[in-house]
Amino acid sequence: MTKKDPKKDKDIVNKESPIKLLKSQKNKSDRKLNLHLRKHTTEDEGSSGMSKKHYEKELAKLQLELVKMQYWVKATGARILILFEGRDAAGKGGTIKRFIDPLNPRGCSIVALGTPSDREKAQWYFQRYVAHLPSAGEIICFDRSWYNRAGVENVMGFCTKSQYKEFMQTCPEFERILVRSGIILLKYWFSVSDDEQERRFQSRMTDPARRWKLSPMDLESRDLWVEYSKAKDAMFAHTNIPEAPWFTVEADDKKSARLNCIHHILSKIPYVDMIPDPPKLSPRKSATDYVRPPLNEQFFVPKVF
Repeated sequence: MTKKDPKKDKDIVNKESPIKLLKSQKNKSDRKLNLHLRKHTTEDEGSSGMSKKHYEKELAKLQLELVKMQYWVKATGARILILFEGRDAAGKGGTIKRFIDPLNPRGCSIVALGTPSDREKAQWYFQRYVAHLPSAGEIICFDRSWYNRAGVENVMGFCTKSQYKEFMQTCPEFERILVRSGIILLKYWFSVSDDEQERRFQSRMTDPARRWKLSPMDLESRDLWVEYSKAKDAMFAHTNIPEAPWFTVEADDKKSARLNCIHHILSKIPYVDMIPDPPKLSPRKSATDYVRPPLNEQFFVPKVF
């Protein structure tokens, strides 16, 4: 019996299995690609050390308090105005969403204004924002506000130096007027690190459902990190007034940022529990003289799920 040469056998296996080798290499490459995509699939994934169970439990508690607060706002005629500012992808939108989710939309709304029209550009700068100020019993959340002029308009050159200077002088007086009129004004700045912002941008690039959040302005802001930092510092120096101070939310951890911000809002509003007792439901009356039309005369949504 002849002895087998292990080296020869190995060469034969390699020569006889090129397809298997290619498949193996492709599988490894696919696994690396999937791992990369999975890393950036959702913005929340990897951005928080808080467990989902703990987060949802604490959020439910805070949202119940928000309902109590809204009943108080409506009963007392209070006017609440909350400004949410910060860098792109800092988590403002997610916090606003969790804030308004449990509330009655008839008394709580979001204002997210787009680019001003030619007519609005010719107005007093604050004019288009005044139209959205809260009335008695209302809560208004600004997803970006008049501070656009101190941030993006200033950095990107969308306003003149004279307009910027006028804003910095006028804004504190404007906000003092709002506070003196009885409006509870709260201003939040969401702070996110350079690395975390980049991770969230990458997530939006690979997630079609969130790609709409990436505007050309967002992409330009990546190269202007220092300029935006300087603009924010100048804005704080001029507008961090006792009547309406800035509150910074550390937002690298999205879940923590949402809970902390909502908790702080509740702490700044002197509400009391005014949830009414549940109404008594009387027995439903039977409709003896009602005949339902034939079902074949109606159109129904197909039961796909």
